[in-house]
Amino acid sequence: MDGAAEKGKVLYKRVLLKISGEALMGDQGYGLHPPTVNRIAQEVKSVHDLGVEICMVIGGGNIFRGLQGSAQGMERTTADYMGMLATVMNALAMQAALEAIGVFTRVISAIPMDQVCEPYIRRRAVRHLEKKRVCIFAAGTGNPYFTTDTAATLRANEMACEAIFKGTKVDGVYDKDPKKHADAKRYSSVTYDEVLQKHLGVMDASAIALARDNNLPIIVFSLDEPGGFRGILAGQGTYTRVHG
Repeated sequence: MDGAAEKGKVLYKRVLLKISGEALMGDQGYGLHPPTVNRIAQEVKSVHDLGVEICMVIGGGNIFRGLQGSAQGMERTTADYMGMLATVMNALAMQAALEAIGVFTRVISAIPMDQVCEPYIRRRAVRHLEKKRVCIFAAGTGNPYFTTDTAATLRANEMACEAIFKGTKVDGVYDKDPKKHADAKRYSSVTYDEVLQKHLGVMDASAIALARDNNLPIIVFSLDEPGGFRGILAGQGTYTRVHG
């Protein structure tokens, strides 16, 4: 695997990695778990070392989730903006972890906050990628009622990424929850329409529709599998490909 990868034979040259905020909290029930953040940063670095250009979008569910806030009586727009701010905190944590291991990183926020990160300017972000910097897109789309899944698909299209890598707790898309059902079946590939019709829960419907309309493949893989991200880019590993 490494030999092929070292020679630049990677499946994709520019990708977007989407992970949930919950992926950063390890075994804790809340917040950030620095060893887990550092482990994910090492996974990103291993792919970056192959010469792949990487964007990232990180959710905010480990700190605050807008839908849960609105379910508890908070006004939805305010709750969603709070969730966006949570994604900025996660992005800054990931930036710190990546730069500590020598990967130049930029946090780019859809909500301007010049003291802590850059505003989103598409051409500037593309230039960062060309200079082999990791770009972490924070604050979702900058609009309430849109999830970070939709933000990830939007940014992946704007950055001309060749695929979205969705890091999850399981190694692909299953017909039912594999943690609850021993007979759950994993799909090696599935179409956008099947995901929508069968409610497979890869991403929310607007994100899947946006990916489908722009023919952007989504690779669902396990973030808990050491070396999984790098392995898939080198043509190995277990994953599900969502495509047209």
